Amino acid sequence: MGFLDDAKEVADTAGRKIKDAFEDTTDRIGDKADEAKADANVRKAEAEKESVENRNELKEQLRGDHK
Repeated sequence: MGFLDDAKEVADTAGRKIKDAFEDTTDRIGDKADEAKADANVRKAEAEKESVENRNELKEQLRGDHK
């Protein structure tokens, strides 16, 4: 029975390693998705800031307050 026990142990170890690798890969994919989402939010915020600055500058010019 030693051979069967050894084979079972090897199979269990391999199964755990496969499961761990799958979980690590899933975590990495999630991390990259979060990073991409954060980058998109930063670009959106920068574009909104630029839009507000341009709008304010135009208002100043129309009022004759320009620099």
